[in-house]
Amino acid sequence: MGFLANLVNGVSLGSVYAIIALGYTMVYGIAKMLNFAHGDVIMVGGYLCYCTLVYLGLSPIIGLVVCVAGCTVLGVVVERLAYKPLRDAPSLDVLITAIGVSYFLQNAALLIWGSDPKSFPQMVDFGSLRLFGGQLIISSTAIVTVLANIVIMVGLTLFINKTKMGKAMRACSEDRGAAQLMGINVNSTISLTFAIGSGLAAIAGVLLCSSYPTLMPTTGAMPGIKAFTAAVVGGIGSIPGALLGGLMLGVVEIFAKAYIGTQFSDAIVFAVLIVVLLVRPTGLLGKPMTEKV
Repeated sequence: MGFLANLVNGVSLGSVYAIIALGYTMVYGIAKMLNFAHGDVIMVGGYLCYCTLVYLGLSPIIGLVVCVAGCTVLGVVVERLAYKPLRDAPSLDVLITAIGVSYFLQNAALLIWGSDPKSFPQMVDFGSLRLFGGQLIISSTAIVTVLANIVIMVGLTLFINKTKMGKAMRACSEDRGAAQLMGINVNSTISLTFAIGSGLAAIAGVLLCSSYPTLMPTTGAMPGIKAFTAAVVGGIGSIPGALLGGLMLGVVEIFAKAYIGTQFSDAIVFAVLIVVLLVRPTGLLGKPMTEKV
């Protein structure tokens, strides 16, 4: 049963990575920007939910709504203040700005909440699922995490493919200039993309803190990097690629910890990235981009 238990844990962790990777994928696919502050939005979402549950004593549902709303507003503000002025700037300028925003959010959290680790309260507790006579136990947090990943992936796919705003996002992704000439408000579309990505980061932050209940200003740093790795492995810009990359890296990390050693798990995860990029530079589900001259 050890293999199945590790597989369940890997899928649960991979589901969190997949939700975070969606934020990277959407922003890059539509705005062609790498938002490396995305991981710190996860941390902000965790703290907002923590404050709602612990300081205000409200229910987990309200805590989730507060953190999603707060991170959505934060994403829009960051895009308007930091990234919008660099819309046509070189990629290096955007990258440096993203790193600066990341450090700003981390240090702001350090000033507000301090550096002491905080124990995140249990969000979901409706009992565990016991299979094979109790030999395999699946926690309620793992069940909710996987179900949330499925619902988010299906909902986002339908939104992108079936709604008017989703079509506007796809148009901006293909050709921003042509989309603007056709009457699409590019600025609003990109802002909405950051809002959705940040809202998903808040959900991922709550799920992550529920699974690993230690909250610090650096909580979102490593999961953010691994989720970016998942987005690249799956093919950045591809929603199914974010799902595939997240699940793949989550399973690889858990099995590496179980059978090789905790100290080597991160190295193995990034080694998978190197191998995938050597074999398929666009990622598993990525499409080669041709540039017309």
